Amino acid sequence: MSLTAAFAEEPVRFRSFGPHHLSEVAARHGLRPELLDAVRTISHVLPFRVNEYVLTHLVDWDRVPDDPIFRLVFPQRGMLAEAEEAELARLSRADDRRGLREAVSRIRAGLNPHPAGQQQLNVPTLEGADLPGMQHKYRETVLYFPQQGQTCHAYCTYCFRWAQFVGDADLRFAAPGPDLLTRYLRRHPAVTDVLMTGGDPMIMSTERLRSHIEPILRVDTVRTVRIGTKSVAYWPYRFTTDSDADDVLRLFEQVVASGRTMAVMAHFSHPRELRTAAASRALARIRATGAVVYCQAPLVKHVNDDPHVWTDMWRDQLSAGLVPYYMFVERDTGPREYFKVPLARAVEIFQAAYRTLPGLARTVRGPSMSATPGKVVVDGVEEAADGRHFRLRMAQARDPALVGRPFRARFSETASWLDELEIDPGTPADIVDALAATANGSAVAS
Repeated sequence: MSLTAAFAEEPVRFRSFGPHHLSEVAARHGLRPELLDAVRTISHVLPFRVNEYVLTHLVDWDRVPDDPIFRLVFPQRGMLAEAEEAELARLSRADDRRGLREAVSRIRAGLNPHPAGQQQLNVPTLEGADLPGMQHKYRETVLYFPQQGQTCHAYCTYCFRWAQFVGDADLRFAAPGPDLLTRYLRRHPAVTDVLMTGGDPMIMSTERLRSHIEPILRVDTVRTVRIGTKSVAYWPYRFTTDSDADDVLRLFEQVVASGRTMAVMAHFSHPRELRTAAASRALARIRATGAVVYCQAPLVKHVNDDPHVWTDMWRDQLSAGLVPYYMFVERDTGPREYFKVPLARAVEIFQAAYRTLPGLARTVRGPSMSATPGKVVVDGVEEAADGRHFRLRMAQARDPALVGRPFRARFSETASWLDELEIDPGTPADIVDALAATANGSAVAS
């Protein structure tokens, strides 16, 4: 398939809509006043951004407010505590801007903006100084946050990186350029993967993206360049009709030609995001460059907490030549009370969907918690003489010696995160020590 093949459709101009455009969106799509008021109120705290493609091609306005894509992109009632929402509404009505700013700051601080020790444990250093816009949690992989890529084509209400988008420099990861990254990589040859993340690096122009990627390619020990992106779901025209769409595909080809793996870590939360003609064309063009597309998403209540949704999504991904990769557990940040699914239910959903898949789609792993010690996968539930237990395993870890190691926790119908589990007392000491670093120190052997 030629990267410069002509497309029948005309280029589509990107236009985003934020809180100041809500009246326009409501008038166009018949959003009821009470829903509009809720979105306005909650968006003081949770970032809101959507675009024409999402509004026109993804949201089913006949199903609002129960439509999963609507819940995915529009902040709404229930995502904050009732008292917090009431306070925000009162301050907004009174036009108390100072009081509103103080309330917003306090509420955000209580939403655990940087879970799993991101700021305290993951920031690497070089010559005694912290490196801005980088995280190094796992030996082989460095996360890189290019400054110009710290926004998205649209925001997900569940996003665990919501703190990147609220305008608070103290909460934000952002690297001004790749110089410190490449210096760090040369001093740490064990790092083979660089994951460009955000935000969404694909919000950048190709010229800007190239300025971050090409220096990485001059570091011989880096073998994989990953880009974490929601762009195929929320703005597939980035790869088809945007003015530099062909250029970005040539950049992907350049990475592949250098002998590296070009991995597009695509976020799809619902099968509807895969089923538009624009998304299909974008994926075909990306794959034609030699890039590999890996698919991942969290399991979130109100959006995809149904095994049929995951079956359809994973099958659609396989049909498109993509690799189903991870089902994540919704992280302990932001409006988690609204979106969380108990681990017991998460296992049921994962296994019910997994059993229906053909072998080539069984590359997917989950449900997985990206917790302080690493990625903890819940492999299932077992019946033993001493009761029911979750079977757990470290799929990735700060300490590489823990990777692949199984352990158990007592079964719970309600627990939805690692620190809510009672770890089996027979768990090896090194795993117990790693788990003790989890928030509040609760996940320890009893």
